[in-house]
Amino acid sequence: MAEQRTPGSLILTFYGAYGRDLTADARVPVAALIRLLAPFGVDAPAVRSAVSRLKRRGLLTVADARSKAAGYAPSAAARELLEDGDRRIYRRPEPDGRWLLAVFSVPESERTKRHLLRSRLARLGFGNAAPGVWIAPSHLMAETRHTVERLGLDGYVDLFLGTHAGFTATEETVARWWDLEALAELHRAFLDVHEPVLADWAARAYEPSPEEAYRDYLAALDSWRRLPYADPGLSPALLPADWPGERSASVFTELHERLRDVGARFVAEQLTGRATPPA
Repeated sequence: MAEQRTPGSLILTFYGAYGRDLTADARVPVAALIRLLAPFGVDAPAVRSAVSRLKRRGLLTVADARSKAAGYAPSAAARELLEDGDRRIYRRPEPDGRWLLAVFSVPESERTKRHLLRSRLARLGFGNAAPGVWIAPSHLMAETRHTVERLGLDGYVDLFLGTHAGFTATEETVARWWDLEALAELHRAFLDVHEPVLADWAARAYEPSPEEAYRDYLAALDSWRRLPYADPGLSPALLPADWPGERSASVFTELHERLRDVGARFVAEQLTGRATPPA
């Protein structure tokens, strides 16, 4: 089943994977972004429209707008998001048995802020334990603080760390706090698309071309980077025996190790306008 990718998502995925490392100031000309999204069938007008939307959202900033060398770089807020994402995307969490509680109370007159807070906690991977009480593994503490502060909602939220000492087994309450079957389906969907890609590369007796490696790696990363947010990294002891999350994490990790650095050569070619020699 083909995955739907948006130009804006691909641009953010590109900056997360490569854009912060390959230029001193992370500035990338729009012409290079157009070349970098061409392997995904994205045309120039779609790239320009996506860049404009990301600028309006405060995620990209422009440098030297009057120059032919004008380029776009992640804003300070976007950099923090990408750095928080690194911890999620590239590192497997190690649950310590503690839980992070986010308890909030927002007046009815500010219901928009209440909705925003709920939606962001859900996007961080929190489960809903009770009205106004959201729960997640303790390793999400730093990112939760960053998110709440970035939204200016820290005056409405209290955070607590602790253990579950209730009357129901923790694995039963976890199944109430999260829709585990829906999360498992997300992992299976990732595996359906990207496990065959890994098998194809593993069967090859030659190194992938830089463009092929870039295309397959960025596609996998664009899909994978959402999963560690939907699935917050619960302890395996609390999950069903046939949980597919470990397998999908292994597939992404192997694709990352095989393809990321080879794909970086293609990125360098598009940034400099010169082909790089084979390794």
